[in-house]
Amino acid sequence: MKVIPAIDIMDSKVVRLVKGNPNNKTVYSSDPVGMAKKWEKAGADMLHVVDLDATLGTGSNLQTIKKITESISIPIEAAGGLRTKEIIENVLQFSSKVVLGTIAFKNKEILEEISKKFGKERIVISTDQMRGKIVISGWKESTGIELFEGIENFVRLGYSQFLITTVERDGTLHGPDLDSLQKACDMKNVHIIASGGISNLEDIKNVKKCGAYGVILGKALYDGKISVEEVKT
Repeated sequence: MKVIPAIDIMDSKVVRLVKGNPNNKTVYSSDPVGMAKKWEKAGADMLHVVDLDATLGTGSNLQTIKKITESISIPIEAAGGLRTKEIIENVLQFSSKVVLGTIAFKNKEILEEISKKFGKERIVISTDQMRGKIVISGWKESTGIELFEGIENFVRLGYSQFLITTVERDGTLHGPDLDSLQKACDMKNVHIIASGGISNLEDIKNVKKCGAYGVILGKALYDGKISVEEVKT
């Protein structure tokens, strides 16, 4: 199972939000590049780098993300606010993968164009869920689509990588949503990355038992409740 620390960037700082609420944030560092190097040195397999300002429509941290990719050798998946073809194609020039949510659900045509140009293996579909329904636009808008139906729709189109975040648990340390995770991991032709609620090594073991392809580490990592080294052993 891939160990993937999250670096959420807001105002050029590394932060963590609770349930995606920008008014409930903790600032952990003013040096995102330094943080990326730290997690690489600790043995991370990949980094999940999120532009929260782009997600919220308040700015862009793309230059910072580009600097991160230039400073480390492990792959990164870039996420947050990737809602136009131009921005996505720009980000794919320097990041290994992109995580697409809003545009994947709102504009399949652009999604297909990007897939043809760069390959489906470089696209992770973000299926953030709230009360079982997939949400987009920084978790402000419900698609009305059930989580598993949404995943199946994209599998039929040839996509295999999915990031599942249960919004109610994100940044809470209340444990992952193992029921949803297990059902998703049991689906055919999928690689599931689990995100949200991880609080300790027991949670990591449970996520691994579900058959997850990867796990994103956020608040528990930054609060020192777990370490990359521990998770890797």
